Amino acid sequence: MTTLRQLMDEDRRLCILSLLSAQPDYQLNNGLLVRSLQSLGHGVSHDAMNGLLAWLEEQGLVTVEPINSGLKIARITRRGLDVAEGRALVPGVRRPDPI
Repeated sequence: MTTLRQLMDEDRRLCILSLLSAQPDYQLNNGLLVRSLQSLGHGVSHDAMNGLLAWLEEQGLVTVEPINSGLKIARITRRGLDVAEGRALVPGVRRPDPI
């Protein structure tokens, strides 16, 4: 049985991928991702964001580059772009709704 926590994490992961895919350079820093998810109704902390990014990186959907003092740059991979656009499925990431 899927828990509310799992559903929220799946949706957050898709939101992160969608936000990254919409950027001209396919990347954002973790602070901007936190604020963007908060504006979408997901109250996430910086620690939670780092956990979400680590999970996405383990799946090969993003790369994460530490910059300094907690700042990290997340960049979507080609596989992550396929997931964000619904061309590939990854368990743990919500499938996007059809347009």
